[in-house]
Amino acid sequence: HCVGEENWVDSRTIYIGHKEPPPGTEAFIQQRFPDNRIVSSKYTFWNFIPKNMFEQFRRVANFYFLIIFLVQLIIDTPTSPVTSGLPLFFVITVTAIKQGYEDWLRHKADNAVNQCPVHVVHHGKVVRKQSRKLRVGDVVLVKEDEAFPCDLILLSSSRDDGTCFVTTASLDGESSHKTYYAVQETKAYNAEKEVDTIHATIECEQPQPDLYKFVGRINIYMTNEPVARPLGSENLLLRGATLKNTEYIYAVAIYTGMETKMALNYQSKSQKRSAVEKSMNAYLVVYLCILISKALINTALKYVWQSDPNKDEPFYNQKTEAERQRHVLIRAFTDFLAFMVLFNYIIPVSMYVTVEMQKFLGSYFIMWDDEMFDEELGERAVVNTSDLNEELGQVEYVFTDKTGTLTENNMEFIECCVDGHVYVPHAICNGQVMPGAAGMDMIDSSPGPAARHEELFFRALCLCHTVQVKEEDTVDGIKHGIHQGKSTSFYISSSPDEVALVEGMKRLGFTYLRLKDGRMEILNREDEVEKFDLLEVLTFDSVRRRMSVIVRATGEVYLFCKGADSSIFPRVISGKVDQVRARVEQNAVEGLRTLCVAYRSLNPEQYEEVFQQLNRAKLALQDRDKQLAEAYDLIEKDLILLGATAVEDRLQEKAADTIESLHKAGIKVWVLTGDKMETAAATCYASKLFHRNTQILELTTKRTEEQSLHDVLFELSRTVLRQHGGMTRDTFSELSGDCTDYGLIIDGATLSAVMRPGQEGSNSGNYKEKFLEICRNCSAVLCCRMAPLQKAQIVKLIKASEEHPITLAIGDGANDVSMILEAHVGIGIMGKEGRQAVRNSDYAIPKFKHLKKMLLVHGHYYYIRISELVQYFFYKNVCFIFPQFLYQFFCGFSQQPLYDTAYLTLYNISFTSLPILLYSLMEQHINMDILKKDPCLYRDIAKNSLLRWPTFIYWTILGVYDAIVMFFGAYFLFDNTTFTSNGQMFGNWTFGTLVFTVLVFTVTFKLALDTHYWTWINHFIIWGSLIFFVVFSLLWGGIIWPFLNYQRMYYVFMQMLSSGPAWLSIILLITASLLPDVVKKVIWRTLWPTTTERIQTSAHNSGQLSEFTPLASLHAPSKGSSHRRGSENQRNPRRSEPFTKKVMFTRWQKAPDYCTFTPLLRFADSSRHSRQGYNYSGAGPETSV
Repeated sequence: HCVGEENWVDSRTIYIGHKEPPPGTEAFIQQRFPDNRIVSSKYTFWNFIPKNMFEQFRRVANFYFLIIFLVQLIIDTPTSPVTSGLPLFFVITVTAIKQGYEDWLRHKADNAVNQCPVHVVHHGKVVRKQSRKLRVGDVVLVKEDEAFPCDLILLSSSRDDGTCFVTTASLDGESSHKTYYAVQETKAYNAEKEVDTIHATIECEQPQPDLYKFVGRINIYMTNEPVARPLGSENLLLRGATLKNTEYIYAVAIYTGMETKMALNYQSKSQKRSAVEKSMNAYLVVYLCILISKALINTALKYVWQSDPNKDEPFYNQKTEAERQRHVLIRAFTDFLAFMVLFNYIIPVSMYVTVEMQKFLGSYFIMWDDEMFDEELGERAVVNTSDLNEELGQVEYVFTDKTGTLTENNMEFIECCVDGHVYVPHAICNGQVMPGAAGMDMIDSSPGPAARHEELFFRALCLCHTVQVKEEDTVDGIKHGIHQGKSTSFYISSSPDEVALVEGMKRLGFTYLRLKDGRMEILNREDEVEKFDLLEVLTFDSVRRRMSVIVRATGEVYLFCKGADSSIFPRVISGKVDQVRARVEQNAVEGLRTLCVAYRSLNPEQYEEVFQQLNRAKLALQDRDKQLAEAYDLIEKDLILLGATAVEDRLQEKAADTIESLHKAGIKVWVLTGDKMETAAATCYASKLFHRNTQILELTTKRTEEQSLHDVLFELSRTVLRQHGGMTRDTFSELSGDCTDYGLIIDGATLSAVMRPGQEGSNSGNYKEKFLEICRNCSAVLCCRMAPLQKAQIVKLIKASEEHPITLAIGDGANDVSMILEAHVGIGIMGKEGRQAVRNSDYAIPKFKHLKKMLLVHGHYYYIRISELVQYFFYKNVCFIFPQFLYQFFCGFSQQPLYDTAYLTLYNISFTSLPILLYSLMEQHINMDILKKDPCLYRDIAKNSLLRWPTFIYWTILGVYDAIVMFFGAYFLFDNTTFTSNGQMFGNWTFGTLVFTVLVFTVTFKLALDTHYWTWINHFIIWGSLIFFVVFSLLWGGIIWPFLNYQRMYYVFMQMLSSGPAWLSIILLITASLLPDVVKKVIWRTLWPTTTERIQTSAHNSGQLSEFTPLASLHAPSKGSSHRRGSENQRNPRRSEPFTKKVMFTRWQKAPDYCTFTPLLRFADSSRHSRQGYNYSGAGPETSV
């Protein structure tokens, strides 16, 4: 049969060492394979400018400003092109530089990986090559502690049995050692000359992302007969894993570069956009519509106005011939564009500049935060992209990795229990405190079965494992071992639990020495070496959940078995089951990982029978796994229970506290891990993800084998919905005491079944919806045995669900990269598993506990700040441009600007930009400690609540109201009055300047009213920008500037300020503009306060009220005192105001006694806005004097 014909796409053929197979075998088609280069960057030197420009002009605002800028260049408009061109150029350049720098860092990281040297066997010699030049079919030499440069098939190793040990921490987060095997025929070839003579081809599947699957076969043409051998995942070494405890190996490259399993598990980097940015774009579209409608109305009205010839061509302003010739449509279109340019300021380009600066500067607060500095690592939090700061305040789902993120990845032996006696190393033994070994001897001496069981128990744990002993190793240059002069060894194994158990036995006096020529050696308490012949190992698998060894000692044959309690208890026929079970359950609740140990002694006939069964199963070609499982099942029965052990994988400090805070803040936490179910579940209990009363729902392979997936899903959803009566979780998260808490556990295999798209369009299509429905009603979800890409799939599934929640993924290994890239916000932890996650994340933190402050404090602040910034920007621009619109009705729709060009340009750039930028960096509406103590406050800002449409419409209406007050107020106050002392009339520029002055003061005061956190910088910037406006106006109008063609503003400002009525109107109009907002706030705060406002109020009037303050002091004091204080206030309002204000802001340092305040005053204090409004109402004269 010819492989090359019908299905060569599904498989690939690799010539080992690029040697052609002998003629006449099969017609192979040689395929082209990519080189071994890894690319994680987004731009190249050539495509940076076009690609980056394209991405930036996809933003509505940038594109819009580009159009306006072009219009200003092309037609004669009322304002100069510079007014919109400069800010746009600035925004584009700043953003491009920022993104270019970030990408350059990624290029650097890629080059470091691609240029690292690898050793390749070439014509019998070892040659060094750069990693990127590796080709499929090259034979590679890898030495101990080196990482594999690509996906390899193991040919031979320095060990005689052709095995090698590998850690895959950076792939799936497991730091344990795994064993891989060489092909039987090639394992003897372990020098470069010999390897070069191997003549074989490998056929295997095309690359796919599943780390645990691989199917292939190797054809060896070295004898007369070509031999074919199967290849599976136990022969495949993955890129990113590291060789351990093996001097060197030879292997052949089969998948390289972006085809390796590790690269296929990477998500591509896409631009993440925050929810706030999406709201901003929506608002922009609304404002664009407002703008276009304004321009259309004005254009239409202009032609209505001009239909009267006297108004169209008065005698003093005749049209030229050219103007008369132009077509009316062209004229109308030009007018429409001119109006667009005139009103264009309603859409603020400077908002984007301010937002960029706010994000960039704001991100430094995370980096400077000393509470997020880790002493032990010497690391601070890192911000890789500042575009998502406010998204931290919107998170609804947190997806976290387990190993190394929630836990420290250190196993520690805690205790063992033999026949109901509990042994704790070097601690309490049967109620008496003793040093470890002495206590044991006392128990030893007690006669009877207890002592025998205890001896057997310790030996069972020393023998029943797959631990290897490594003599004296150097780790990071430090020698492990050589204690007190004698050389020691340390243990490595594919499971950290086993190492912990063997080390625990060592502390209890039984030391496992080595496995040599099929004999296991133990050093017992009397320092005698005991030897056992290892006859069979019945390996651990996740279905049986136990492992056994059969050993022979002094003629007797024993089977020792250890495993999960659920798999051992049913097979036990004697032993103190109840005491042990009670202990196991108690330990499991405490989040310890428990194992039970049992034994069975075999007589020679039984052993012979066992031996035959195992051999038959091992040699079977069909269904080998199934037959082995059946044989194991027959052998591991009639056991006698010895005892149980408890091992702890320590949680990171404060992990449980962090998870609890996140729950209180209304965030759902999911744990996604590659670990096995029991371990993961124990961690979830320990970290308070599941509580004692949580009802666990299982959606696992074990369960779907018993009934179909369809039935299981429907049953679960019935359970959940029956309880909740169709309500979602949030409706009564308050009452969660009464209703059952559900926790869901799902494993990787079942997840892929749920995610599979429906084939026959039967019921499988809605599995996803069912699954989501179950998840939504569970307070916590645990997903175990996850491949990296599955983690990303889950995040994607939740992202795409109908509520479109904001997701956050947090992890520390390379196996978490794809989920970190998929989630809205990705956080890397600087853990033990390399820096891969940190490099690909948006933020990196030293420890999991820092997530709490990151979300509940920083996220909350950023969101509050940016939402005010966005709303305020739109508000101040409505105030700015609406009078310009009203003015057209009074100037014959002639596109006459109301304000001077300098004012138009500088309004957004300098008069009003700094106060809001500072607010958006410094504002703390509630003290940090309260935010940390009370996570429920996070719910106040959930689901983008401060940028909802009602809020937006309120701000817009407020802006229109202010604009109408300013324009018509000034208009009616000006109406037919001679205004100056010498009888001069005021002109249109004075009118515009008056409106503009009121405008600048009003919007600045509005921001001051919204500020809760005052520092000297706020005072300096807010009052400073007002003084700057006044000084600028005086200079701009007071000097004849040589570079201006005409000086419309000459002396206008001074003349305006020289008239009394102008002063009066400024003060009146500012007050009238601000009043409704202040009144609304006072009423709202009194009648319908939010949690946040309640806390602010209580903080403002009661400082820190101690629980001992007499309640009476909060009620009204005697009449006299209230009268006295009231009168004092009326006498000297100016002086007493700043004083109370100052007290208010030192409250956090020292809490003064507030009992002397009268209730009247306290009310004024709690609605601080009314007080400040009063304080500012006279600010006009104060600042300008």
